[in-house]
Amino acid sequence: MPKAIKKVAVLTSGGDSPGMNAAIRSVVRTCAYHNIECVGVYRGYEGLIEGDFKSMDARSVKGIINKGGTILKSARSKEFRTVEGRQKAFKQLTDANVDGLVVVGGDGSFTGALIFNQEFDFPVMGIPGTIDNDIYGTSHTLGFDTALNTVVDAIDKIRDTASSHNRLFFVEVMGRDVGHIALNTGIAGGAEEILIPEEDLGLDRLVDSLNKSRKSGKTSSIVIVAEGDKIGKNIFELKDYVDENMEGYDVRVSVLGHMQRGGAPSCFDRVLASRMGVKAVESLLGGETNYMVGLLDNKVELTPLEKAIKGKSKINLELLRVSDIMST
Repeated sequence: MPKAIKKVAVLTSGGDSPGMNAAIRSVVRTCAYHNIECVGVYRGYEGLIEGDFKSMDARSVKGIINKGGTILKSARSKEFRTVEGRQKAFKQLTDANVDGLVVVGGDGSFTGALIFNQEFDFPVMGIPGTIDNDIYGTSHTLGFDTALNTVVDAIDKIRDTASSHNRLFFVEVMGRDVGHIALNTGIAGGAEEILIPEEDLGLDRLVDSLNKSRKSGKTSSIVIVAEGDKIGKNIFELKDYVDENMEGYDVRVSVLGHMQRGGAPSCFDRVLASRMGVKAVESLLGGETNYMVGLLDNKVELTPLEKAIKGKSKINLELLRVSDIMST
């Protein structure tokens, strides 16, 4: 029979994403609702090792649901990757009488949580927080929707300049190994081409496509490039290739970078974070461990952490076809 959960710790780890604060708020207030204690862990696993804990109640998280980033801070911990580091973390948790841990982060954070559970049989629950939307077991990760809105807003502004000066803009968005941000924002922003890691368009085909667009009457173009796209070594190499092989365009590059991680979370992300926080805490109270909370068919479901880590999120093939039709 699993040990009764009387005190829960929550931490944020890895890259920050909009909605993390809303998730912290949800975890803390769900604990308060069920009359159990909650502590916030500062600086992720590094703070776990150092015992950087702070007791939190319902009032501790007022006014944060609309804030980007994470009030608990985030850091990457090399020491937690060692047995000795995890042993220190376990001692800090047991000394503080903590019975369960909620980790808000990505697959690297979940890998640490899984190993920690396997070594010390300590109850853990994951909430996916990353703008890349690259975690298996959920249709949406926290921050993905907000990042889409941020990128589309930037594309709209860039298009104003592109059309005013007959310019071709390459716009790089985040997404190391997946093209979810690029594909969705490319369609929403009316991009002529979308370059993603999952589909190798090829440099020659890219130029042919841009030439076709110009012949159809387009005087400016926007190409959305996922940072993990494999066509060129980087977005600036793409610019140079097009400069050399096309005439009539003033080619520019815009790298949106970390602005995509910031900003107030969207309504969708706030609601999603609230739902996930409730599910995470109540699952721990119900004796569940080693799961990630995810959104599947608009229902909050549990996926084993190991499956969430090893599985691959897939690109929506329908969106690829929509993109091809819309770029006509």
